[in-house]
Amino acid sequence: MKVEEEAAPAVLNRLRRAQGQLAGVIAMIESGRDCREVVTQLAAVSRALDRAGFKIVASGMRQCLTDPGEEAQPLTEQELEKLFLALA
Repeated sequence: MKVEEEAAPAVLNRLRRAQGQLAGVIAMIESGRDCREVVTQLAAVSRALDRAGFKIVASGMRQCLTDPGEEAQPLTEQELEKLFLALA
């Protein structure tokens, strides 16, 4: 399963945003910022990663359902469930 070309820019944007937020969290910890502020920003990083993951899984599901390709094996229901649960 590959990320669809039309979904890739949105996924990359979310991942880059998360990368920037994570760098900010690291800087906050290094500068001794308040724990609540750090946790708030860390939660934002987590949400950004979750959204990127959901977009990847949703894109992959659509791809597998509409055009599984010859060499690609369609994902089973159990495999799809495992991917979703990995993001929870």
